[in-house]
Amino acid sequence: MALDTAKKQEIIKKFARDSKDTGSSEVQVALLSQRIADLTEHLKINKKDHSSRLGLLRLVGQRKHLLKYLKRTQHDRYAKLIAELGIKDR
Repeated sequence: MALDTAKKQEIIKKFARDSKDTGSSEVQVALLSQRIADLTEHLKINKKDHSSRLGLLRLVGQRKHLLKYLKRTQHDRYAKLIAELGIKDR
C-alpha cells in the first residue's frame, strides 16, 4: 500500500517549505493523508481485511498527533494545511 515515487515526489513538492524539505510536519501529514485515502478505498472493496484496517487506524492516529503538534506550535501553517487537505478541524 506504499505510494509510488512519482506521486510521493509530487506531494512533497506541493507541501514542502523549501526545495530540500522532505520531513516537515506538513509534508508528513500530506503523505499520511494520501495513504489514508488509498487504504480507505482498498477497505471499501476488501471489507474483511482486518490487518489493513488496523494499519489505517495507526496512520490516522499518527496524523492526529502530527496535526495536534502543528496546531500547538504553528497555528497559521496548521490552518492552511487543513484547508488544502480538506481535513476537519476539531
